[in-house]
Amino acid sequence: MTGSETAQPTYRPLAFGVTRVNLRHGENESQYLAAEACLQSYDERMSDRLIHWAKTTPDETLIAQRERAADGSLGAWRRISYSQALDAARRIGQGLLNRGLSAERPVIILSDNSLDHALLALGCLYVGVPYCPASPAYSTISKDYGKLRHVIDTLTPGLIWADDGERYGAAIAAAAPSDAEVVLSRNAEHAHLKGRPSTAFAALMSTEPTSAVDVAQAATGHDTIVKFLFTSGSTKLPKAVINTNRMWCANQQQMRQSMPILTEERPVLIDWLPWNHTFGGNHNFGMVLHNGGTLYIDEGKPTPALVGETLRNLREIAPTMYFNVPTGFEAIANAMKTDDTLRKNFLSQVKMFFYAGASLAQPVWNALFESAEREVGQRIVMTCGFGMTESSPYGLFPTSPDVRAGDLGLPTPGMECKLVPKDGKTELRYRGPNITPGYWRSPESTAEAFDDEGFFCTGDAVLWIDPANPHAGLRFDGRIAEDFKLATGTFVSVGPLRARVIAGGAPYIQDVVIAGLNRKEVGALVFPTQAVRTLTDLPPGAPLSEVLRDARVVAKFQSLVTDLSLTATGSANRVTRLMLMSEPPSIDKGEITDKGSINQRAVLKERDDLVQALYDDTTTHRVIKPGASS
Repeated sequence: MTGSETAQPTYRPLAFGVTRVNLRHGENESQYLAAEACLQSYDERMSDRLIHWAKTTPDETLIAQRERAADGSLGAWRRISYSQALDAARRIGQGLLNRGLSAERPVIILSDNSLDHALLALGCLYVGVPYCPASPAYSTISKDYGKLRHVIDTLTPGLIWADDGERYGAAIAAAAPSDAEVVLSRNAEHAHLKGRPSTAFAALMSTEPTSAVDVAQAATGHDTIVKFLFTSGSTKLPKAVINTNRMWCANQQQMRQSMPILTEERPVLIDWLPWNHTFGGNHNFGMVLHNGGTLYIDEGKPTPALVGETLRNLREIAPTMYFNVPTGFEAIANAMKTDDTLRKNFLSQVKMFFYAGASLAQPVWNALFESAEREVGQRIVMTCGFGMTESSPYGLFPTSPDVRAGDLGLPTPGMECKLVPKDGKTELRYRGPNITPGYWRSPESTAEAFDDEGFFCTGDAVLWIDPANPHAGLRFDGRIAEDFKLATGTFVSVGPLRARVIAGGAPYIQDVVIAGLNRKEVGALVFPTQAVRTLTDLPPGAPLSEVLRDARVVAKFQSLVTDLSLTATGSANRVTRLMLMSEPPSIDKGEITDKGSINQRAVLKERDDLVQALYDDTTTHRVIKPGASS
């Protein structure tokens, strides 16, 4: 073995703020852990950060988005500076005050990330009118608008905004109450909206501010509700998570202490993650606003049809930190192997990659490391984090560059974790200033969510990375509620089994959903990586569904399921059948959780027809079994 093969890898320098914890033991084998470092003071309100940066760096870009031409093509960047954003926030804020809006009559935002979306949110933030960015899927994919109606019924909005009357008109006509004002940025005359009066967003923007907006801003504080974010609602209707200034401000300070890079340089992000999701809307947008950074809205997505826009943006914009889901990192890693311009620009300034709790296949990590070593002579640290909508979301972060899939790390300063034995696993619970006070207009759900010591019960299971060294941190062990029993009464522990399938199928498996509730056998829905294309001679542009039908792909996964069956120790960990998914898990449908991990229950619910086919020997779907396929 050569020296280069045994040498330890080097990383572009990245400091880790929390490396040690205090651990104490409680009753009934519970444990409590908290960072040794104390949480430093934090702001009273997030709008203070907008005012600060508008005074100190007025001309710096806060947010940018490409202009869209009439034919739909995307052109040059349109930029909003901090001073422009503050002016817009005060104007919009005055308009909201004029309408008497409040927590009882908040603002609902229906649309995707955009400049108008950002300015409306900042206007709400400035004067203390709560807003709710609802999932656009509730308005554009849903046929009955059931979840949108639930959001509206829960919040009783006084104003509903959408960027496009053509795209959102049908949903507004079907679900918007008559006493809620509708504000639109364009296409207000669409047929769906005939007879429904609306206000132009430009009119809201042209409101002349008075001293009342600054009085309202000064009257907001830690307990002022900033926004409502709805949970994914995979098994029940979504719940409205209350987000306060205290939560958001404390969490941003926690991030600065856990990720010292935020104190060293202003963050530059190019990001597509949706703002109705806590990762995109609180973590990333909040990070930029709090630290005087710049956010470029990426209108690409980690799908074959849209990832080209993401790659185009990364050839032009050099982020300092980069956030994505595993499928997005996979596409970027593959493209960098041959795209010199992408590799050079994307890697020029980035100090840290970050993916949320979903599984990231080791070959993707390796490909990212190889491109970085080739381009800059060092690896870029791949980190992950853990949190949820109820924790603002930032909760745990790794302690060193030595990160493996599933590692969560240690709690951020000021947030205490409680580890509680439950149903054969260890549940993770949270307490701290970044934790929600509860669910809006749902006292029963709020009471159920907290234990008798005030810890929020996450339902997530964890293990020690090194039981002998608590400073190494925690790793993910699945959702407690994901585990189930077979018809035989045998208990299936989903987390370890899922990890076993992913490891056995590397590098061809991105993620796995385990099925078998009340069945005699365990089955699996498999989300493949793009690496499966290398098993075939099909052209690069071939649809994934065609790739997955190729005999060589089927043979590879038939070999996997055979190995899994032969090496199992019992029915609880013996996978006897699997099906390959050509459609990736959908954030819009709740198949990706607010933590970025696969939502097992939502996938099983949304793809119930495929689950039924998995166990139907007469199905026309391709089911792969040990030694045979149908």
